[in-house]
Amino acid sequence: MNQPQTASARIARKLVIDLSVMTVIGLVLAMIGPFGTATAPLALRLVSWVALAWVGYAFYRPLAPLVAWLHVRLQLPKAGLWIGLTMLATIPLTAAIWAIEFLPGPIPAPTLEDALLAYLNVLVIGASVIVVFYLLERGKGDTPAQPGATSPVVAQPARQDDPRPAFLQRLPAELGSDLIALEMEDHYVRAHTMLGSDLVLLRLRDALGELDGIDGAQVHRSWWVARDAVEGVERDGRSVRLVLPRGIVAPVARSRMAELTKAGWF
Repeated sequence: MNQPQTASARIARKLVIDLSVMTVIGLVLAMIGPFGTATAPLALRLVSWVALAWVGYAFYRPLAPLVAWLHVRLQLPKAGLWIGLTMLATIPLTAAIWAIEFLPGPIPAPTLEDALLAYLNVLVIGASVIVVFYLLERGKGDTPAQPGATSPVVAQPARQDDPRPAFLQRLPAELGSDLIALEMEDHYVRAHTMLGSDLVLLRLRDALGELDGIDGAQVHRSWWVARDAVEGVERDGRSVRLVLPRGIVAPVARSRMAELTKAGWF
């Protein structure tokens, strides 16, 4: 029987897959020779474009968790966050690529026209790469637009001889059993614990039915929060958010405010 992968093994596997995809993209760009690079020797193009593809991955990879955090924190659409953050991340990436092109130096300062052209060139390729990852993840049925995200854990049947709530039995051992919150993501549930987070292939409503003995409440249509995990409350006008460990912030639906207030959550 196949043993479940640890979180580190899933991350390592995903990293290998992502970098393999980036290598293929770099090889394709080397063969095409865009932006005036077609006149360079093929060997130089191969090394340069693969290296640049890996550098680009290093700059764009952190956007996934940042988008997820800002989506909850600011209640902004993920698509808009991806567009805006991609445009911002392209600025330092363009500077890095400009410097790499002139190594070992000296590195000339670009004119405004050169800087804008370089930025647009990098943005076109970077946005295309993000779209590729989006399509790959959608094709696998995973959460969209998150290059480098770990694969969801397939929900396993609960064991009758295990005294823990059924949902905790479904989590990888390395996540522990100190549940902070559950967050709905498409057809999955992201379980947040004190030790980390992971996706579980399970609907939120089904997960809520397996939390017997854990004091908590569904504070939003997409969030369940453990009561003991609440560290504070943030208010911004009529918007209310629960501050949880590990920098997690859960929104509170207005329709739930009266019930939660009566229960002493605030």
